[in-house]
Order: sequence, then structure tokens, then C-alpha cells
Amino acid sequence: MSTYDIIVIGGGPIGLACGIEAQKSGLKYLILEKGALVNSIYNYPLNMRFFSTSERLEIGAVPFVSISGKPMRDEALEYYRRVLEYFQLKINLYEEVQKINRSDDALFEIQSSKGIYHAKYIIIATGFYDHPIGCGIDGEHLPKVLHYYKEPHPFSFSKVVVVGAANSAIDAALECYRKGAEVTLVVRKPEISHRVKYWVKPDIENRIEENSVKAFFNAELVSIRENEVDVKTENGIVTIANDFVLLMTGYHPDFSLLSRAGIEFHSGNLKIPYYNEQTMESNVNNIYLAGVVCGGMETHKWFIENSRVHATMIIRDILSKSNFI
Repeated sequence: MSTYDIIVIGGGPIGLACGIEAQKSGLKYLILEKGALVNSIYNYPLNMRFFSTSERLEIGAVPFVSISGKPMRDEALEYYRRVLEYFQLKINLYEEVQKINRSDDALFEIQSSKGIYHAKYIIIATGFYDHPIGCGIDGEHLPKVLHYYKEPHPFSFSKVVVVGAANSAIDAALECYRKGAEVTLVVRKPEISHRVKYWVKPDIENRIEENSVKAFFNAELVSIRENEVDVKTENGIVTIANDFVLLMTGYHPDFSLLSRAGIEFHSGNLKIPYYNEQTMESNVNNIYLAGVVCGGMETHKWFIENSRVHATMIIRDILSKSNFI
């Protein structure tokens, strides 16, 4: 068993930023990441371009230089690898945190898939991309149904239903269409989300208008079978032939980890955790929240560019407490 000042749970950009600030302050820390380095970015579509410009994705004052103003996924992976190497951050990859307990000596006991650690402070920066939001419909668990989209080639010359109206759904629909797929978009609301990237939104709207991409608005997928699906529309149930379903319906943080740690949530369906907006400390003393996890189901609220500051806020508050290990 090892003892640290801080255990950071999550090795995404914000978790790395927290590690950088802890290291700069001379604190003994360790980052635990259950997957690959910046695992969420790794799982983004291969051709994904960020909405943010490269300088807004920077952490640790390390410049992020990209070919264009808005970097691609591979450029971001390269950047965060270089940041890790530059600071020689202490991180354990492929090590999932399973339980957080208070030990008798006022430390936290963190049990992972590979060991047990003790720490005075915990920072939870786990993001949200590992937990897709299900639809709860018949056939959702068939092999042809996917919650993650990587690239269009496997869907070429196939009949593909894409469910969703935000960036992940629209990117998948356009890429699959351009690789020869017959794409049908199913959207619960009357229009494409206003949060779709501004250079992409006109593209999908024009493809829908010319019927290159078919679209059902004010509609929902209600049943999935091996070779077809049912869509509930304003005019009743429509059955269409189908080979693949891409459920781009969003993702949510690991609420179970937060709950097991004793973190409470505001009332309502958004499951926004309690935290101090000046310090990022949760309702559990010495457990802090950073990044996307702070937004609960409002996963669009926090991004890398507007939550990088959480790292400095948290370390500043920890340094203000005199009872270090």
C-alpha cells in the first residue's frame, strides 16, 4: 500500500492538468486511469475535429501547435502524450478505481483493480464518455447496434439508422453517407441541435433537404430487429430496412463511483453533484470534482477549455489546508 497527498482519478486532459499543478506544488500524487491515456479522446471518431481551437486545449502552459486552428483527434493525442512526457507525470494506466473508503487515520483508502492506495485528498476527473445512454427499446442489444462510432468504412453500402441530433450523430451520418451508406437520421426534436459545429450544420441541413440523407424529426426509434427497425413518427409507425443502428444518444458520468464515495446530487434528473464553485470541493471533505463530471447529465456544460482552471482552483484550496500528510 502506498500513501499520497493526492490521488487523481481520471487520466484525461483535466486529470493531467490536476497532476501538473500538484507536481508544481511539490505534492505527492498519482493519477489512476482505467483505460488509455486521455481515453475519451482516443475513443473519438478517427476524423473528429475539435470545436475548440488548439490554444484552448492547452494544459500546463505547454503550447499546442496544430496544422489548422481547430485540431484533429490525432493531433490532440500527440499533444497530450507530449505533455505527459514533458512533465513526466506519475500515472497508472489501465487501472480502474473500484472503491473509495475512509480509513481510521482520516485518510482515504482507494481500492483499484491492481492495488490499494491511501491519500489525504482525492480529485475525481472521470469525464463521461464510458457510459452511453441507452434507449430501453427492444433489440437495443443486438450486435448491429453501436453506441460508439469510429469510422465510416464498415457501414459503406449498408442501410444505417443514426439516432441523435448533436455533433456525434451528425458527423457519423455525414461520413457514412459520403462512403456510400444509405443513411436515415432519427431525431426526437423538430430540428438539428443548435450545438452542432457551425461549419457542419449547413452541410447536414442541405443533405436532408436534397434527400441524400433521409430524416425523421419529432420521431423516435421504438424497435430494432435483425433486418429492420420501427420509427415512431408524427404520422404513425414507419418500418424501414436496416443493417446497422448507431445510437448516438449521448453519455453520462460514472454516477455510481460518485455515490459510493458519498457525493450527493442536486434534486432532479440532471444528477448534478454538489461542489463548492470556488474550490471545487464536493460535499465530502477533501474530495474534489474537476471537469465534465461536474455537470452531471449536462455533459455539454464543461469542456477542456472552460474547466482547465479547476486544476489550479483545487490545488490552491488544498495548499490552503495545513494538515498535509
